[in-house]
Amino acid sequence: MAGLQELRFPEEKPLLRGQDAAELENSDTFLLATDTDWKEHDIETPYGLLHVVIRGSPKGNRPAILTYHDVGLNHKLCFNTFFNFEDMQEITKHFVVCHVDAPGQQVGASQFPQGYQFPSMEQLAAMLPSVVQHFGFKYVIGIGVGAGAYVLAKFALIFPDLVEGLVLINIDPNGKGWIDWAATKLSGLTSTLPDTVLSHLFSQEELVSSTELVQSYRQQIGNVVNQANLQLFWNMYNSRRDLDINRPGTVPNAKTLRCPVMLVVGDNAPAEDGVVECNSKLDPTTTTFLKMADSGGLPQVTQPGKLTEAFKYFLQGMGYTGDTQRPARASPPKFALSQHDPSCPLSHRIPHQCQLGGWQPPAGLYPLGEQRGAGPGQPHHGGVLLKPWVP
Repeated sequence: MAGLQELRFPEEKPLLRGQDAAELENSDTFLLATDTDWKEHDIETPYGLLHVVIRGSPKGNRPAILTYHDVGLNHKLCFNTFFNFEDMQEITKHFVVCHVDAPGQQVGASQFPQGYQFPSMEQLAAMLPSVVQHFGFKYVIGIGVGAGAYVLAKFALIFPDLVEGLVLINIDPNGKGWIDWAATKLSGLTSTLPDTVLSHLFSQEELVSSTELVQSYRQQIGNVVNQANLQLFWNMYNSRRDLDINRPGTVPNAKTLRCPVMLVVGDNAPAEDGVVECNSKLDPTTTTFLKMADSGGLPQVTQPGKLTEAFKYFLQGMGYTGDTQRPARASPPKFALSQHDPSCPLSHRIPHQCQLGGWQPPAGLYPLGEQRGAGPGQPHHGGVLLKPWVP
């Protein structure tokens, strides 16, 4: 292993300009972005209509970027800040972008009739091939948050040939036990629905500090999302089953995500334990764990610059560089980072045997080798745990 060298993926046509991460955008503007380039569609699926907004058209062999929001939100509340971030435009101009709203969660949605059966989490995943077929996508790169991350992971398990890669933010692969279920029911009796949902989206520290961001989301969740429809989605998410995945080799016939995956969570997020557990169940050669320091429950809102840069390198790891198109369904390249140079944040504390699944850490991030478990089943075994580097 002593002969290995640090390999850097060549960037022929950068997707991003070299810039420092911008500060959080004004939280009052995340619903005010111009949507003139976006086209709205209501798509028929086996489990009802899906509201979808799309920008651009399929470009050669490139996949579409398909997003799915968290419970309590819709595509605007969840993703506007991230996709309106200036440097993200340098990426998305090369891809068609498709935002999916869960049934009845879009702005201005009509209330479902009495007795309506909201689709299960598995059925929500099974609605997505209709979107792919409707627009003629060959495959997609999914970006999901919370409940949306669970739906996209389930989609990739059921329809692996349609998914090129996944960015899963705040994913919890576990179903709720009866104690958790009872606690949720009790919380629903003592709190309003927006406040109950806020405790899912934000950490207790964020809620106690009553930041402008939390207050803005409290108002938007209460006024923008239909409350009866939201209650149905919330109930279904809380009745989800365990995501049926295991690390290859740990159990016979283990199911896992076959595509490259980037797991993302803030270091002050309520979903942190779930994301750590999900990391322990995925293939370490194709999974990267990005833990964002000084970030709470919505890193795509509070730190869009850092997440944009990580997403750029994730795409480059799959072979997408500027205007260069990679061959359809080619296997992602592997990196071996072995040199231990304390002065270099990219190789700091990386075990010799560590294989980075398809990409290298973005500038300003470095692997936390000391927090990786020593063997399979340990929380941080496999993948790469990252945090900002402070010189």
